[in-house]
Amino acid sequence: MNTTPSITSAAAVPATHVKDILVVDDSRTELVFLRTLLARHGYHVRTAENAEQAYEALRQRLPDLILMDVVMPGTSGFQLTRSLARHPDYAHVPVFLCTSKSQETDRVWGLRQGARDYFTKPVDAELLLAKIAALKP
Repeated sequence: MNTTPSITSAAAVPATHVKDILVVDDSRTELVFLRTLLARHGYHVRTAENAEQAYEALRQRLPDLILMDVVMPGTSGFQLTRSLARHPDYAHVPVFLCTSKSQETDRVWGLRQGARDYFTKPVDAELLLAKIAALKP
């Protein structure tokens, strides 16, 4: 009889309250990268390619976290983050900006719009996962 306990990978189940993540990015490459990374670590991931799709996804079901690009056609990620932060139904949903805009002024501006954190692309996967795990409800 085998008495060795079964080992469950810690990566298979998120060690945080975050389970459902909405990724908003107009780049299909980024959407695939983030969806694959997050799904591999046990998160349920939905995607949107612009502000309109993001609002539709939010109306269907509130996520635990939004990962948002900044540079998108139409409404920018800065504008959408500000709009969500001021909306009574969405203000409690944390937003992490994930963008190619790497200037300190961009980071400060993004945080002033209501983002909880700011990552420059290419996103450091380990850092992103650690920050997600550290989110408090």
